[in-house]
This record gives sequence, C-alpha cells and structure tokens, in this order.
Amino acid sequence: MNEHLYFVHPNAKIGQNVKIEPFAVIYDDVVIGDNCWIGPHVTVFPGARIGNNCNIFPGASIAAIPQDLKFNGEYTTAEIGNNNTIREFVTINRGTNANKKTVVGNNNLIMAYTHIAHDCTIGNNCILANSTTLAGHISIDDYAIIGGQSAIHQFTRIGKHVILMGGSLVDKDIPPYVKAGKFPVSYCGINSVGLHRRGFSQETINKIQELYRIVFQQGLTYTNALKELKDKADCAEAREIISFMESAERGLMKGFTSVRR
Repeated sequence: MNEHLYFVHPNAKIGQNVKIEPFAVIYDDVVIGDNCWIGPHVTVFPGARIGNNCNIFPGASIAAIPQDLKFNGEYTTAEIGNNNTIREFVTINRGTNANKKTVVGNNNLIMAYTHIAHDCTIGNNCILANSTTLAGHISIDDYAIIGGQSAIHQFTRIGKHVILMGGSLVDKDIPPYVKAGKFPVSYCGINSVGLHRRGFSQETINKIQELYRIVFQQGLTYTNALKELKDKADCAEAREIISFMESAERGLMKGFTSVRR
C-alpha cells in the first residue's frame, strides 16, 4: 500500500497486523490494538483507545470532540474494547469533564450511522442497529439490542438483555430482561426469546416474568412494587431488577399501554 494514500501520525501507537485502508486519518495520541482493520476514510482523533480485533468501516469518526457547549478542550478519551464491529459513518465522541471518557466494551455490533455521544458507556455483546442516536451520559448494559432509528435521552440507562423496538423514543430508564417500545416507551413483556438463546432456564424466565407482573401489571406504585419484589429476592435476577429500580434516577418506563388511535 502506498503510504501517501493515508495519514498516520508518527506518535500514534499501532499494534501488530493492523490494516489501514486509503484515505484514513489517524491522529496523535491514538492507540490501536492488534489485528484491526481501519477502513477507507475513517478518522481516528486524539484520545482514541481501540482494542484488538476491531473492524471500523468507511466514514466512521472515532473520538471527535463532544457536541457539548460546556466542553472546553479538557483532556478526555474514547475507549473501545476488543472484537467490535463499527459500521459505516458511525460517530463515537470522546468524554467531557463529567466522566472523562466514553466507553464501548467488547464484542459489540454498532451498525451504520449510529451516534454515541460524550460520556456514554456501552457494555459487552450489545447490538445498536442502524441510525441509533444516543445523547450524552447514557448507559447500556450487556446484551442489550437497540432497534434502528431509536433516539435515547441523555442520562438514560438501559438494562441487561433488553430488546428495544426500532424507532423508539426513550426518556425513562428501561430495566433488565424486558422488551420495550412505543411512545412513551413502555413495557412490552420480557425478552424471553433472547433469554432462551443466552442459556437462561425456563424456571428463571418464569421467575422474571412473575416479578415484572408485579412491577408493570398490578397497578402498584413503584415504591410498593419494590416492597413486594424484596420479598421475592431469592435469585440473582430478582436482585438485579431491584438494584436497577432503586438506582433509576430518571424513573422507570411505563407499564404496558395500548396504542392510541
């Protein structure tokens, strides 16, 4: 490959067996691990930390400064783990003074045109479908699947093993193991198919379903629902749900609502 077809800053740290395609630009203060592929027209800005075995497709932008008017040039990073696929025209901004970094874990598929804003944290084994838009300070836990063209409000949290309907507008926290969608974003049952695929027993799935009937289908306030859940906290999944509800700063999504006509 003709070295003049792309630019790599001499201070960038590039691992072994990394292929950089034409017209890519890699700035100073960048670390890229082994066995990565950096596609054509990818731009990797200062503060990027990219792990091993990552494939970054054409037009993606990694670690650009935040789209936040409070940002004042402070030193921050965008940290991406191992085995990630980042498709065309994805944008992942680095952090601000709030968290100092934006984090993407391992084994994630981030589809085309997705935007991950400053100070977000994405767990492991997640899928963010095409044109997912994350505002700042969002947390998405492991094995979550976010449907295409979903827009998620800042400071929102999405729990483990959630599947979110495409086109959703999310302004409340979504607890683990559920299906969610509509607007306002609402409970649509538990993610039983996903849980089966990931090895959860039918007994555990039934238990999770029982717990969410208390939360979303019995007309209880969340305070009273939490009291009932604590009486049934005899498994790790129950404790996970309780912990999530207790820390839901934006409040939980609504229970099931019928479509308005």
